[in-house]
Amino acid sequence: MVATNNPTVGRRRLGAELRRLRQASGLKSTEVAGRLMVSQPKISHLENGRRTISPRDVRDLCEMYGVTDRQVIDSLMEMARESGRPGWWNRYGDLPNSVYIGLETDAASLHAYAPLVIPDLLQTPAYAAAVIEETIPLHTAEQAAARLKVRLRRQHRIYAPACPLRLRVVLDETALRRVVGSPDIMREQLEHLNALSHEPHITVQVLPYAVGAHPGLSGQFSILRFAGDTKTGVVYLERFTSDLYLEKASDVQGYGVMYDRLQAQALDPDRTRRFITDVIKSYIDASC
Repeated sequence: MVATNNPTVGRRRLGAELRRLRQASGLKSTEVAGRLMVSQPKISHLENGRRTISPRDVRDLCEMYGVTDRQVIDSLMEMARESGRPGWWNRYGDLPNSVYIGLETDAASLHAYAPLVIPDLLQTPAYAAAVIEETIPLHTAEQAAARLKVRLRRQHRIYAPACPLRLRVVLDETALRRVVGSPDIMREQLEHLNALSHEPHITVQVLPYAVGAHPGLSGQFSILRFAGDTKTGVVYLERFTSDLYLEKASDVQGYGVMYDRLQAQALDPDRTRRFITDVIKSYIDASC
């Protein structure tokens, strides 16, 4: 696995184990919050891996849940210590999507619907720089440079020789025709997209305008799944101020059905490459 020491995933695993122990004890999250004199959302965030937890708090929770096995307690406390360590992305400052980066780093597969722009993992440096420059208001040059470095570093995940991320993307035609940066940048980006689509672990499909209304009109989403955990996953909904992470089985299943419908309506990979090639020609003409 690429990220065996991923703090985000470590927090999720620890949180899932603490949730299991709480449920086995018969306590509700509101009862635990009351005893600890904290808010119920804090307990939910701990169990969902959204917040770090100290080894001491883990020990206290284990005592509350009636856990007496010293080996189990020590193991959970060590998980807390490991999950409190920073990920590689933390050196670049406070990133708004740091939780997502941690999940993406450890994911085995990613299914994404992208209605407006090419997904981050498939962007060229020039296209990525233009997206960051034109979509993030009031940023400094240093912040823009840091975000670009992080975005390009994240792309290592699809090139990992031992276990590359299995990436499935459905693109709306808008993402191909919206000029980001310049026609030359778009031409380079779409040529890069076609080249990547030949990789066996990457599938790119285009949803043309001619399809009309479709389930993806509500906006972009990504579904992340993890090795050894085929029944569950995380749905990521990117927002400007606060991203959403959906982990309920019914939510993940619902978005999975939505993605399957989008994939069925989209052009197959071969027709997609031909479609993208035609769009590339329009950008070549625009540059002449």
